[in-house]
Amino acid sequence: MPDTPAATPRARVRVPLRFHDGYSVDADLVTFHGLTDGQEHVAVVLGSPAPGTVPLVRLHSECLTGDVFGSARCDCGPQLREAVERIADRGGVLLYLRQEGRGIGLYNKLDAYALQDQGLDTYEANAALGLPEDARDYTAAAQMLRALGIAELDLLSNNPDKADQLRGLGIDVRDRVPTGVFTTAHNVHYLRAKVLQTQHTLPLAELTELGVG
Repeated sequence: MPDTPAATPRARVRVPLRFHDGYSVDADLVTFHGLTDGQEHVAVVLGSPAPGTVPLVRLHSECLTGDVFGSARCDCGPQLREAVERIADRGGVLLYLRQEGRGIGLYNKLDAYALQDQGLDTYEANAALGLPEDARDYTAAAQMLRALGIAELDLLSNNPDKADQLRGLGIDVRDRVPTGVFTTAHNVHYLRAKVLQTQHTLPLAELTELGVG
C-alpha cells in the first residue's frame, strides 16, 4: 500500500440538491486540505448507513458536458443522478472528482470527440492525441475516504479499475455494485468501447443489438 499523507476535512456545508426531474435531497458537501493532486475535489455526503452496514460510495469523475449540459454522448449525467438517490437511500458518499475526460481535461476531451466523429472509439481517440486512455489516479479519493472515517465500503461503479486502485491504496472494497445502463443513440459506441477496452460491467449483448456489430 502506498504511503500517502493524510488529508483533513477543510469545511462542511449543508446544500439542498434539486434535479431537473423533481428529485431533491439535502447533502453535506465536504472540502479537504492536503490532497496529493492539489485539485478541488468534493465529497457529497448523503443519508446515513444503518448500524452494521457499510456505506455506498461512488467515485464520479467530473463531466461538464454530461453533468451540466446533459450531453447524450456519454452516460455521466444519468449516472450522477442515479448515484445521488441510491446513496441517499442507503447512506454513503459520492466523491465528485475533478477528472474531466478521464483525466485529460475538457479541451482535450472535446478534441477527442472530434476524432470519435471520424470513427475512432473513445480510447483510440485519446491515443491518437498522444494522451493516456485513462489518466485517472484515485489516491486523492482514498485520502478523502480516510478523512471521512471510511475504510470499508461498497463501490457503486461499472469500472473494475476504480475498485482495484482503491484496494491497492488500502481501502476495503467489499463489493462493486453496478450502476444502471443509460443508453442513447449517441453513446452506444462509447459504452461498448468501455466493455471491450476496460471491462466495464455493462451488457455487451444488448449494446450490440442496438446497432454496433
